[in-house]
Amino acid sequence: MIAPQTPAVARHRRAPTMFRSCHSHPLKVNSSAKMARAIQIFAADNVATLLDDCPAGQEVIVTGGTRGTRLRALEHVAEGHKIALRPIPEGGSVIKFKTPIGHALQPIAAGTWIHLHNLASNYDKRSQSLDVESGAPTDTLYR
Repeated sequence: MIAPQTPAVARHRRAPTMFRSCHSHPLKVNSSAKMARAIQIFAADNVATLLDDCPAGQEVIVTGGTRGTRLRALEHVAEGHKIALRPIPEGGSVIKFKTPIGHALQPIAAGTWIHLHNLASNYDKRSQSLDVESGAPTDTLYR
């Protein structure tokens, strides 16, 4: 008789590493340690989303909107986070999906990680009170 799997074992089954990503659909992880991948949704977007974890100094190849664009990451950019594709001036729009999602709090160079430390959301008035690492609110006291 074959013993049934416990729910804990069944819940923790995961796809092989080469087919996991931060998204729910499988993406083959970049096998080259010398280049990270990013996707730009529309050519008008001035940011792309990293499909691989990217250390500072690593080259990034962008697919999608401006297929084949390459740039160098100026700092570490985690998988799933945004990277600037071209310079964005202070107060300039950060554009994703052909839509301004926020504005730059400081000048942003191409290859820079875009997140709460240099971007103010156009949709969430509280975006500047969120923790940079976790995104958790810092302006609310919990007792």
